[in-house]
Amino acid sequence: MTDAHTDIPRPEYPRPQFRRDRWLNLNGTWGFEIDRGDSGLERGLRDAELAGEILVPFAPESTMSGIGDLDFHHSVWYRRALHVPAEWAGMRVLLHFGAVDHDATVWVDGVEVGRHRGGFSSFTFDVTDAARFGEDVPLVVRARDEPHAPQARGKQGRTYEPFGAHYWRTTGIWQTVWVEPVPEAAIRRPRITPNLAGGSFDVEVPLSANVPGARVAVIVSDGSGEVVRSEVRADLDLAPRLTLPLPEDRRRLWSPADPFLYDLRFELTAEDGRVLDTVDSYAGLRSVSITGKAIRINGEVVFQRLVLDQGYYPDTLMTAPTDADLVRDIELSLAAGFNGARLHEKVFEERYLYHADRLGYLVWGEFGDWGCNSREGESTNQQPDASFVQEWLEVLERDYSHPAIIGWCPMNETWQAYGDRITALDDVMRGMFLATKAYDTSRPVLDTSGYAHRIPESDVFDSHQYEQDPAEFAAHFARLSEGDPFVNPSPTTGESWSIPYRGQPFFVSEFGGIWWNAAEADATESSGWGYGERVRNLEEFYARFEGQIAALSDHPDMFGYCYTQLTDVFQEQNGLYHFDRSDKFDVARLRAAQTRPAAIVAVHPELGGRT
Repeated sequence: MTDAHTDIPRPEYPRPQFRRDRWLNLNGTWGFEIDRGDSGLERGLRDAELAGEILVPFAPESTMSGIGDLDFHHSVWYRRALHVPAEWAGMRVLLHFGAVDHDATVWVDGVEVGRHRGGFSSFTFDVTDAARFGEDVPLVVRARDEPHAPQARGKQGRTYEPFGAHYWRTTGIWQTVWVEPVPEAAIRRPRITPNLAGGSFDVEVPLSANVPGARVAVIVSDGSGEVVRSEVRADLDLAPRLTLPLPEDRRRLWSPADPFLYDLRFELTAEDGRVLDTVDSYAGLRSVSITGKAIRINGEVVFQRLVLDQGYYPDTLMTAPTDADLVRDIELSLAAGFNGARLHEKVFEERYLYHADRLGYLVWGEFGDWGCNSREGESTNQQPDASFVQEWLEVLERDYSHPAIIGWCPMNETWQAYGDRITALDDVMRGMFLATKAYDTSRPVLDTSGYAHRIPESDVFDSHQYEQDPAEFAAHFARLSEGDPFVNPSPTTGESWSIPYRGQPFFVSEFGGIWWNAAEADATESSGWGYGERVRNLEEFYARFEGQIAALSDHPDMFGYCYTQLTDVFQEQNGLYHFDRSDKFDVARLRAAQTRPAAIVAVHPELGGRT
């Protein structure tokens, strides 16, 4: 099946940076049943026809799924026929899930083929031994999603209805399901590291097995044809490494102004020259570096005008209705004057990153663990455990090679005082930070966005500030140049929850959230929610927005900011666009406020130009 098949939802190839020609999309109508007591295994649901139907990959809480049940779902079951084409015989068959929330068990023809815990990361099971080539066999998935378990759940609420900044839940399959055939010795996900200083790509090519006499080749091409190729033996290492130097006259950098992508082809060949496996990919040649308090892209200071993107949709929740909707969200952000986003409280599907790569849109890769703490005996939104580290490593493996990702932030708004005892939060945060630095030495890492910073080695420091008055907002950062930034305090004691700031690059990674709903402008009470008091009219909104933007873009010691948020989301009425993505404000005016000249060059001329 190819991308041309449009008779199923989300028919496009789900993994553009690691692509094979042969694959089969399993989206569409599946059997479905809600298992409220999580007793389905004992009641025989694994081997039975299910009571209803659902449209995959949309979650049962969404209307697009055909279910639209917003209650808690402790367990749900899926069933469909899996038909592996007869011509795939002799190959290994891999079953891929873009994401299943939260705890998945999968059976093929009654045989358990794997389990996976984590609602945000992609995973794969080898189903060769359970499938039958050329025949239909049952494929069954059970997904458990305990609303009060210590799991990463992002913005999914633990009460029935959304409130504040909590939204409806997502249970079960919410990204594309698909199968592909691979040879016994196959190429696994390559790691592509741009080496701008050396004018090359450094590539690591993991293999599922080594074949005596085999070789692996990597070919880099641009619009004019082949640029460079490199080849090494593939029978000595499980992950052969290659360097591909680009001729100076064929070097073209990836940047927001020119998001140029090279095509890469990976070929695994046998000793007699037979091609065993072929994978297509792409890469961008760019660097990320830190000079003082500035973050540079390709050696140039690029002021990061980021927007908080929650990635929710009215009828499909965390799943984009179509691939075009992913593109549209990036284009809406660019139109309003932003050059990137914090991908907030969920791991966005890989198609989004592909579009960010080709559109030159800067993003910070993040995880969905909002409000995490380990305070015993108290209610908490999410509690840290080992699954956070496991799932985050899966995210890093999938997304490492995307040039649009310019930083990582494994945790968000950790809510816990810094005391004299090491807690589970300290352990998990350090584990996630070290895992990130071990997996990727090429990008800066922020230990947590806002509130309880714990890692002295963190490359970046930040805070969240939702003060609405522009003058008071600016005053919170008046002492940043003296090494005394605003840090988020405990809401009860007013004391900082963080270790001391040590002069890293600093940005306000959440601010704004200005509350406006034209339909309720004259109402004394509102059904919605936003930060601070609602503005009374559009001009009051523009005054706040422009004042807050100016306070940060003119600050000599800020490398960027992140405005909350791109769109309204359910009850949150603080987006720059309506939830349906229609215009809410004068987009040209929003853009003008963000693209005015900033002051960093005058204050720090040694940093060069800032764009």
